Amino acid sequence: MMNKSDYRFEVSAAGRVNLIGEHVDYCGGKVLPCALSLKCTVYARPNGSDFINLCWSDLLDKVSLDIRELNQYRELKHAKYQAGCAYFWREAGHELKGCDLLIDCKVPFGSGLSSSAAIEVATLGALAVIAGEIPDPVEIALLAQKAEREFAGVNCGIMDQYASACGKKDHAMLLDCKTLKCEQIPVKTGEYSLLIINTNKPHSLIESKYNERREETEMAFSLLKRKMDIDCLADVRPFRLVEYRTSLPGIIYRRAKHVVDECERVRLAVEAMQNGDMKRLGQLLMESHMSLADFYEVTGKELDCLAHAAWDHPACVGARMTGAGFGGCTINLVKSNAITDFKRKVCYRYMQETGYEAICYDAEIADGLTYKKL
Repeated sequence: MMNKSDYRFEVSAAGRVNLIGEHVDYCGGKVLPCALSLKCTVYARPNGSDFINLCWSDLLDKVSLDIRELNQYRELKHAKYQAGCAYFWREAGHELKGCDLLIDCKVPFGSGLSSSAAIEVATLGALAVIAGEIPDPVEIALLAQKAEREFAGVNCGIMDQYASACGKKDHAMLLDCKTLKCEQIPVKTGEYSLLIINTNKPHSLIESKYNERREETEMAFSLLKRKMDIDCLADVRPFRLVEYRTSLPGIIYRRAKHVVDECERVRLAVEAMQNGDMKRLGQLLMESHMSLADFYEVTGKELDCLAHAAWDHPACVGARMTGAGFGGCTINLVKSNAITDFKRKVCYRYMQETGYEAICYDAEIADGLTYKKL
């Protein structure tokens, strides 16, 4: 099963980096992600059975899923995402056919670049083409989110799956997570480049405090809804939050302040990008990281170290953590002619202060879900 030429279809989905708008997707806010050239590729072929047979390019494991009993696979270590995708694909009324799938994921696990979303979207795309359907990227994003939330147990927003499925080369997506309205924003950084740096400290959303943060923002919304006419926490403007500060317990106020201010930063970041003002964009990235550290408390020593090392380099106009936090990556806006020096100095300082070896990715902004017949 390991020979790619033996398969009939090749389906790829992108990892993603979020330029700005962190931890606001599940609060109904707008986010600004990009799909990356780091991909999860699934090679697929029908097998005429009642089983989905899985193998991996980098694992010795092989797993067979009985498509008549998919609900029994929620605790699998390596295949629960695929099982969840198959379960909800059929629940949505699509034909589910037995198939062989070879998973080749180049999105680093635990990096905050959404390897799980890439796996889910690529798997659903493969199930679609095996069934003879043309994949609908938006439907696949929604089903992938459902698989992660209701099967894998991560109470995620829609951003990761949407970016993985619907990304467009050389564009960021201004995605309204409340309505799913999406505007493609050209990414033109001029003399600057976007560089991703991995802390190399793996994280797990399930084991982290991600779900706890969701509960805290839901409490903030519930309390504020009693005072104002809002549909989600992202509807609150900064000045209104100040008015009702005494209505929220201290920690709940801090969580809400990050969300409300971050939504405003997304709006300002789009303006900066459209005006070609990279210094303003960089300042907003820094403000986002400080808010995630001080008010949302999802950064930690390693992410803070990388961010501060970047800020101290003269070629960098801004950097921040990206993803859920608790490990993962930073995104850095750096003068292109100084990238080599920036990498060397930032990674050296990071190693000295944390003991971890950072990894830099020169990933490009790419299309999301793609597929072809082999």
